[in-house]
Amino acid sequence: MSVLERARELQPDLVRLRRSLHREPELGLQLPRTQEKVLAALDGLPLDITLGRDLTSVTAVLRGGRPGGAVLLRGDMDALPVAERTGLDYASEAAGRMHACGHDLHTAGLVGAATLLADRRESLHGDVVLMFQPGEEGHNGAGAMIDEGVLEAAGKPLDAAFALHVAANRLPGGWIASRPGTVMTAADVLRVTVRGEGGHGSAPHYAKDPVPVVCEMVTALQNWVTRTFDIFDPVVVTVGRLHAGTQHNVIPETAEFEATVRSYSEANHERLAEGLPRLVRGIAEAHGLEADVKYELLYPVTVNEPAETAFALDTARELIGAGEVWEAPQPASGSEDFSLVLRQVPGAMLLVGAAPEGTDVARAPQNHSPKAVFDDAVLSRQAALLAQLAEQRLAPTGTRTTTEAGA
Repeated sequence: MSVLERARELQPDLVRLRRSLHREPELGLQLPRTQEKVLAALDGLPLDITLGRDLTSVTAVLRGGRPGGAVLLRGDMDALPVAERTGLDYASEAAGRMHACGHDLHTAGLVGAATLLADRRESLHGDVVLMFQPGEEGHNGAGAMIDEGVLEAAGKPLDAAFALHVAANRLPGGWIASRPGTVMTAADVLRVTVRGEGGHGSAPHYAKDPVPVVCEMVTALQNWVTRTFDIFDPVVVTVGRLHAGTQHNVIPETAEFEATVRSYSEANHERLAEGLPRLVRGIAEAHGLEADVKYELLYPVTVNEPAETAFALDTARELIGAGEVWEAPQPASGSEDFSLVLRQVPGAMLLVGAAPEGTDVARAPQNHSPKAVFDDAVLSRQAALLAQLAEQRLAPTGTRTTTEAGA
């Protein structure tokens, strides 16, 4: 039986797990119910399991029956503070929380891969580290797990690391996509509070109004980006939150904004961290006001190692057929803390199309939308691909076998 055929046998169990996770989404680094469900799903498998100390992570090591190296597979588990509006019969039952980025599918898919690899354990050349990670959505969960030793869990150096990420739009359901080199952007946060002197709206000359200063900053950010960075190595700065005042005729003491900052190269990542705070402080000073500026480095650029990416895409082609595997011409504009793993271990992140059949992927709600819908049908394909990546990557050179395409 092929790995994909066996994965299809697991599909009903994977759907039940995924929908249970979807109904009870949890945020950040503490996901106690999610951890319980993962441990229950892994129960009975021949795994060495370690739980996180400062976060509810699960690290499970499968020891192969033959000597060899070690490979890591990652699945993130946390949800988003989004109020679900899909109308699904298994929609979130937690107010203001939703698996809007498909991490419930990542978790269930990794459980499926663990089961498939356990079936093949005696013939497995080496060990597989299964990284069930909380806190991907801006909480540095990967960094916390690295600090707690996930990369050393096998007791030997890791040869490679792989992760999948589902997409609610852009890719047809079940399709696989990736690329060598930069695959996702770096992500930072710029937080600015401008401090002035409040007063009456009719007499701004007796006050120091922070509102027009903040407005000037927001505009200047866009102008500075377009005049500083090469358009072929792009930078995106988007102000997502801006707040000032309490009433129309009161000049407030402070005005503040927050922006997400995205970059596609480490060189630009570093330039932004120095240049953006300098720019906004200079504008505040020019108006005789003060600015509190905090620049928070979140995740670096996600960089796929070229040889591991070629291997991963070839493995996907062998598993599901070349017609549904795509080498993307450009990176995605999202970001990932799996980048922290790929800084230390060669590997690759791949996208999996999870739009329901019949969806217009060009118009479908995207990841993080309250209307984002992900198709359970991709779960068996996720599980099979993760398992096949581990098994084939651990196989001794020259003995790697191909999979029956589309089986």
